[in-house]
Amino acid sequence: MKTLRSIFRPTIAALSAAGLFAVSANAAPLRTLEGGEILMAAADCYSIGQQVADQHGGTLARASESNQGGQSVCVIVVLVPAKDGQRPRRVEVVVPAN
Repeated sequence: MKTLRSIFRPTIAALSAAGLFAVSANAAPLRTLEGGEILMAAADCYSIGQQVADQHGGTLARASESNQGGQSVCVIVVLVPAKDGQRPRRVEVVVPAN
């Protein structure tokens, strides 16, 4: 019984760690380009989001990829500072991903 327990615990720990790694590896969406090159869409939307935030004079809060009407788009959320000590405005912009 003690031998079975000593084998079972490390096996469960190893399988749990492998499962967590597999989940995190699948979390990043990939997008292929016409030339066969693979880019991470989340990183692409993040760079687009940085540009949008700079244009609005705000801070990038979120950048995520979405599919609208069969087209890949980036949904960008920017927090724009308000005047006179008010709360920042939340601006949501949808931009084509390519």
